[in-house]
Amino acid sequence: MISISKLLHGLDAAGDRLRYDAESGAEQIRERKQQRPVVVWNATKRCNLSCAHCYAGADTGRAPGELSTAEAKGMLDELADYGVPVVLFSGGEPLVREDLPELVGHADDVGLRPVLSTNGTLLTSERVRELRDAGLAYAGVSVDGSRETNDAFRGREGAFDAAVAGIEACLDAGLKTGLRYTVTRDTVDDIPEVVDLLTDVGVDRFCFYHLSYGGRGVPEVDLTPARRREAVAELVELTRDYHEAGAGIETLLVGNYCDAAYLVEHAREAFGPERAERVRRYLERNGGDPAGERVADIDYQGAVHATQFWQSYALGNVRDRPFGAIWDDESNPLLRRLRDRPDTLDEQCRDCAYADLCRGGSRLRALAVTGDLAAPDPQCYLTPTERGEGVDEPSAAD
Repeated sequence: MISISKLLHGLDAAGDRLRYDAESGAEQIRERKQQRPVVVWNATKRCNLSCAHCYAGADTGRAPGELSTAEAKGMLDELADYGVPVVLFSGGEPLVREDLPELVGHADDVGLRPVLSTNGTLLTSERVRELRDAGLAYAGVSVDGSRETNDAFRGREGAFDAAVAGIEACLDAGLKTGLRYTVTRDTVDDIPEVVDLLTDVGVDRFCFYHLSYGGRGVPEVDLTPARRREAVAELVELTRDYHEAGAGIETLLVGNYCDAAYLVEHAREAFGPERAERVRRYLERNGGDPAGERVADIDYQGAVHATQFWQSYALGNVRDRPFGAIWDDESNPLLRRLRDRPDTLDEQCRDCAYADLCRGGSRLRALAVTGDLAAPDPQCYLTPTERGEGVDEPSAAD
């Protein structure tokens, strides 16, 4: 995650370098690299909605092989023993699991920081209080556009209003809550409207996700690189406008580390070279794309993945080996290539002026579009000059 607010508007605020991202547990502005991964657990494949971009390919029916309550507790014990800082309960829709409060409580008891990713439609006041009392630290609620856009995107009329009601229930209970918003060609135009609405509701944290290709999230619904750059620029301007108006909202970009380079370039233009260099140093410590290193995924059947989006490739299964043994096994060719970046990237990425900040971006997107794990991320929107290649040439994406 890359915080626009912290990097461009709060760099000198007291305690910034010690502040932790409430959703991932990773410092937004850090002094050293995170040592153990945040683990996303897809607690179930079931979901009450059918979202157009769902990387898990969730369905209304229960899939076979779901980890039992006892198995899930054993997995959580292993994660705690390994030193995992945060477990993110995801899905499908994790709230369809009746034992979710019990599992959240167990995670909290063994020293894991439990956070939640949800579509929000099942967050009644009673469920929120139950989860809060069990130790839930944060709820990230997905809203992807205005009422009409969101309901079409999520496949159910009324999903928008139910999600907003869920957010209000969280805020009323004193549970820290933020927005999760996936930016696609169908949702990008609604961002200012949704931020305005939810700021009025009381939300002050907005996470904007670039689309990762997996499940129903396919390249055909994605933005062009040119439109993506425009969208990031719009978010930078939106953040500035809110901060200048005295509203201290947190806006974060997730899933495309080309954004890190863009923020350095923006800081240079807006604030000068000294500020740009400071932003760059902080982003270097953040470590670039985290797949296979600072983030991991365990699916509902116990299979371990390099990220929650990379469901097509399993590194192992916690039913067979402890998570730590799987994660430390660098004989796995995918883990080895992810951890050896940028050396394992193609020449364009290796030679890029921002290779240390980005590390080639998403290897999953590169593989999905080109069939080549070393190819450039198709979502990269930097110009040749920004990449350090000399004079700009017209981009095919333009």
